[in-house]
Amino acid sequence: MPVAYNYEYPSKLRSGFIGCGGHAFRNIYPTFQYAPVNLVAVCDLNPAKAEACAKVFGADRYYSNHAEMLQREELDLVFIVANVDETGHPQYPKLAIDCLRAGAHAWIEKPPASSSAEIQEMMRISAETNRHVGIGFKKMFFPANLKAKEIVSRPEFGPVTSITVRYPQSLPSSENRADATKMIGFLDHIVHPHSVLRLLAGPIEWIFVNRNDIVGSATVSIRFRSGAVGTLHLSAGQSGTSFLERLEVVGRGENLVVENNIRLIHYRRANENIEYGRVGDYFGGFSEDSAPLSWEPEFSLGQLYNKGLFLLGYAPEVIHFTTRLLENQRPDRGTLEDALELLRIYEAYLQPDQTLQRIPE
Repeated sequence: MPVAYNYEYPSKLRSGFIGCGGHAFRNIYPTFQYAPVNLVAVCDLNPAKAEACAKVFGADRYYSNHAEMLQREELDLVFIVANVDETGHPQYPKLAIDCLRAGAHAWIEKPPASSSAEIQEMMRISAETNRHVGIGFKKMFFPANLKAKEIVSRPEFGPVTSITVRYPQSLPSSENRADATKMIGFLDHIVHPHSVLRLLAGPIEWIFVNRNDIVGSATVSIRFRSGAVGTLHLSAGQSGTSFLERLEVVGRGENLVVENNIRLIHYRRANENIEYGRVGDYFGGFSEDSAPLSWEPEFSLGQLYNKGLFLLGYAPEVIHFTTRLLENQRPDRGTLEDALELLRIYEAYLQPDQTLQRIPE
């Protein structure tokens, strides 16, 4: 579907932004080129950063206190990209609730909170104020992952029976998991592979963690409520020159692989009965109708599909949330419901290894 440019939208959301750091500057503000966003005010504790962001991205005003911005501006939506506080806890729950109570929807980066209780409180205030919260689970918006979702949802693929994800993350040792400052990196990153697992295979029933003590790598055995099984390989220790991630989903007679988040291969159903030991070449044994299909972007043309803003899900997640708001609809991906399960899974990782951890419904 063609992407609209900002100036082509007939109506836009009056928006504020809390946070003017490097990630916001590189990856979130630039998405407004393709979303129905009228950026009217930005805020950062550092007024020089706030002024610079306002100048570069065309905001009318800047603030160094978010409460003042919320009081003075009439905002439909506030984007929030903030760091953790001095105790290692994400600041999003408090900031998002302030925005909801001021009458604005909120879009927050991950990790959205440090506990499922904080997510439930945001859900309560969201329902109370009739304002929505969107969350930057960008891997739910990667084009490769959405194409994978489309394929595995087809009747001919069959139900998802197994799924494997590789992601380069270290799990801190058991004695460090009660210290939020030592869990910052894990909390920040574990939502990535688990948001892909949720997108493609649905809610999880239980996990079982087997950890390596040398580098903190782990294999996580997973049972989904659908009956599908899975494995998450936390591949800490791999080379820095290696591609980071790999995904494989198996159905019933078909499977697909996504490598490095951009290369997708769909291994279609093979209906031919091949006599073992009688086929002399690997092209003639199967018909072209059952041959694998492969996609990956080219990087020669100045297209949107080969821009990092789109390949990495930043523009799609912002476009999805803002256009749904304009249509008076709640988001269907990157939601507080998604966040609730992901934080419950995170809380399961805080428990001792090699014990079965059930995920509450």
